[in-house]
Amino acid sequence: MLKYDLHSHSTASDGTLSPSALVAHACRQGVDVLALTDHDVTSGVAEAQAAAVGTGLRVVAGVEVSATWNHQLLHIVGLGVDPAAPALIAGLAGQQVFRVWRGEEIGRRLEKRGIAGAYEGAAALAGGPAVSRTHFARHLVAQGHARDMGKAFDMYLKRGKPGYVPGQWAGLEDAVGWIRAAGGQAVVA
Repeated sequence: MLKYDLHSHSTASDGTLSPSALVAHACRQGVDVLALTDHDVTSGVAEAQAAAVGTGLRVVAGVEVSATWNHQLLHIVGLGVDPAAPALIAGLAGQQVFRVWRGEEIGRRLEKRGIAGAYEGAAALAGGPAVSRTHFARHLVAQGHARDMGKAFDMYLKRGKPGYVPGQWAGLEDAVGWIRAAGGQAVVA
């Protein structure tokens, strides 16, 4: 019986393992098929696929697109996408512009609440231009502002809290369209 993991994240978004390390971990866990579905990026797919060569692990190119539908945030996983598809590249580029601004804005809001260096700390954990709420939560825990990730979200990053910045994500139809234009299958995360 094959073992699948069709929703995983690497350091290309908010995961804790590089794409190569994620592949090695999946192999150790006996996974046969791994989809790398980082938030709004496909930049880790090539590394993951290269790392899987000769291991018996099949890496599926994927993405998790943040989308808005009916005033709600949805995460749409795209499986079997072509990371080089122009519509997907263009759509995800817009998502990344917003992610960068949002990370900076979260940092500004936390700074106003007396948490100095939150953006810089979260950015160091991210290792790339897009700093997510997860990176902020990790930083807040590391600095003793919260005892765990859940508390960091509850105290600082959820709606109504000082570091909350509402998302301005792609419409659901756009997100699904980008995935389909890239030859992928769209599913709700």
